[in-house]
Amino acid sequence: MYDDDYRPDYRRYPRVPINRRVGAFAIDFLTVWFVSSFFASNLLVQWIVFLPAWLIMRVIIADKNQGQTLGRWAFDLKAIDSRFNRLPELLDLSKRELILGVESALAIAGLQINFSNGLSMLLLLTPLAVDCSLALLDEEANLAFHDRVARTLMIQTERGFSLDLRIKKIFGQIQRSMRK
Repeated sequence: MYDDDYRPDYRRYPRVPINRRVGAFAIDFLTVWFVSSFFASNLLVQWIVFLPAWLIMRVIIADKNQGQTLGRWAFDLKAIDSRFNRLPELLDLSKRELILGVESALAIAGLQINFSNGLSMLLLLTPLAVDCSLALLDEEANLAFHDRVARTLMIQTERGFSLDLRIKKIFGQIQRSMRK
């Protein structure tokens, strides 16, 4: 169907700043965690709610909303297929988000353990940290592990809320008003 040796031209798209990716992920993560926390009778039940809710938000909604979720919309990002420069197919998007969803579910367990068992907390947060830290190490395209597996790419788009830019503007106005 397609050549495995095909290397897309990542220079075609401007690099997405890591802080935007982190912000978009944090909004999506906290939103789905908040919804699943209502079913927090135990961790297993919370995971059973979290993973389908994660896939609905990050696959179904993203597929219907031009590659954007709530967090990606807030930070002007969208996911595309790096080979064909279009929205990823449902299977590719599902692979990407299943990896992130499982890592996020483990992170929830680690965050709920908190510091009562610090080693377990660190071990449960490690998969998400390692996956996402690969984006920091990739100077060419900021590809994390889940991006590489699903062959997706996060790009900036004009369609969104620009939350980070609005917050910077508000803080700039506050700083100017405090100097007067």
